[in-house]
Amino acid sequence: MSYKKLSEDLDRLYQMHYYERKLWEKEIKLVAGLDEAGRGPLAGPVVAAAVILRKELLITGLKDSKCVSEEERPLLAEKIKTCAAGWGIGIAPVGYIERCNILQATFYAMIQALRRAGLRPDHVLVDGHMEVPDLGIPQTTIVKGDQKSAAVAAASILAKTTRDAIMRYYHSLYPRYGFNRNKGYPTAEHLAAIKRYGPCFLHRKTFRGVKENLRDDYRFSSFGFKSKRNPGD
Repeated sequence: MSYKKLSEDLDRLYQMHYYERKLWEKEIKLVAGLDEAGRGPLAGPVVAAAVILRKELLITGLKDSKCVSEEERPLLAEKIKTCAAGWGIGIAPVGYIERCNILQATFYAMIQALRRAGLRPDHVLVDGHMEVPDLGIPQTTIVKGDQKSAAVAAASILAKTTRDAIMRYYHSLYPRYGFNRNKGYPTAEHLAAIKRYGPCFLHRKTFRGVKENLRDDYRFSSFGFKSKRNPGD
């Protein structure tokens, strides 16, 4: 990276610590960023991540996970884990999503991520416009926070890389749905596979795109769908 580009990236990172600096100036020492991945897919869990900072996270290339290539994200994730004061991952599986709805599952995953971060933050920056209920810690919501806060951007990277790894594993169990490519999102390929084969137990039966394709040879249990057919190809 050239000196000019490096300088521009550092300036961008400085601006991304605006919310964190405002809190640090008030002697609020540990600031956590909180974000999730997987609210929109038709299959798989929702994953949340918390990243706790006590100083600026000056990692070159740190930005919203959607703006980082799939090849670069794991490298950034490892740097974040090394440089952050603390970090944690929370997962709400499909069964929880089905029982409680996707919003409550997201809040559950976020609370779990904070509990597993190793440190209790003094303040939490939450991506989006909704506060996390019963968090017990002061919080600030930031619309498009993964673009405006370094801590939230770092959390988005960890949530995305963790969920992508889970979906790649699920692909090895159910290859016909292409989870390694679509990560459970409603792509044309994925929708066509659901229509052709019906859903597997990893699909969210209450979501549009899945519920229309439920079949008599699937039965629902507390663990999800079980098919009488071989789940692989």
